[in-house]
Amino acid sequence: MVNVNVGGKPVAVKGDMPAVGSTVPSFALTTSSLTEVTDAELRGSRVILNIFPSIDTPTCATSTRKFNELASGLEGTQVWCVSADLPFAQNRFCGSEGLANVKTASTFRTTFGDALGVTLAEGGLKGLLARAVVVIDADGRVLHTELVPELGNEPDYDAAIKALG
Repeated sequence: MVNVNVGGKPVAVKGDMPAVGSTVPSFALTTSSLTEVTDAELRGSRVILNIFPSIDTPTCATSTRKFNELASGLEGTQVWCVSADLPFAQNRFCGSEGLANVKTASTFRTTFGDALGVTLAEGGLKGLLARAVVVIDADGRVLHTELVPELGNEPDYDAAIKALG
């Protein structure tokens, strides 16, 4: 297990993130319409997975806004903001913020966090997702991963965009 810091204190994360160059592990997410979307259904499009604990925290909200801004200029790329929040909360946030360039998905009813190695394994946030980014090409190959070392910090947006080439 690897660790991330939550307020400077180490917290274990279950599993390992997929290696760059590997095929993304199979996963499913619950969309705003309460249907599932799978990695297989995302093939044919480049995908940025912006993964975080909860849309209702300042850093998670900031990363969603920033990726929404960046997504407007990325042809052939879908940006999915993924958290354990229910789809209703995700929709409420994006609607109130006027965010139209990102898609939201919940780990509600799925094993996404374990498949991608981003589930917090202990502490008060156990079961939520660590802050991470996974960039996938149109063939399902992993181009970039980042497990943000401190949960309260933003991801490296430039590195994610650069990985798309």
